[in-house]
Amino acid sequence: MSVETVGAVRIARTIRAERQKVWDAWTRPEHMKLWSCPAPGGVQNIETDLKVGGAFAIHMLVDGKPHNAFGTYREVDEPRRLVYTWDWEDEENAVGETLVTVEFNEVDGGTELVLVHEGFPVEEARKGHEEGWSACIEHFTAIVA
Repeated sequence: MSVETVGAVRIARTIRAERQKVWDAWTRPEHMKLWSCPAPGGVQNIETDLKVGGAFAIHMLVDGKPHNAFGTYREVDEPRRLVYTWDWEDEENAVGETLVTVEFNEVDGGTELVLVHEGFPVEEARKGHEEGWSACIEHFTAIVA
């Protein structure tokens, strides 16, 4: 039996930095802490084991409430492509396992980052993640460029 899902979040940005630098900023905990929460300074801790089958967890504090994202790396093709599962420990955000694919494409003047997050069970969850990713990618672009 297949599970119905709504559309995906898709965000593309060109970042004026070489591809390896963009990859490193996306995957290294010391850099991830700077951008991987919609609320600036919200990341409390990051645990990551960047290999196929390795896990990650992002512990955030937003408006005084803990939000913990977690998942497993499915594909690690440095510095081109990263695929991982995504879900939330906290009940109010949990939607079940979804899938994030991030591509790092060399382009004139830098790197095109393309994020696709799919598998949402309801439109409200997709919209919330689109808002969250948009804010995170704005932070990301500002610190990497």
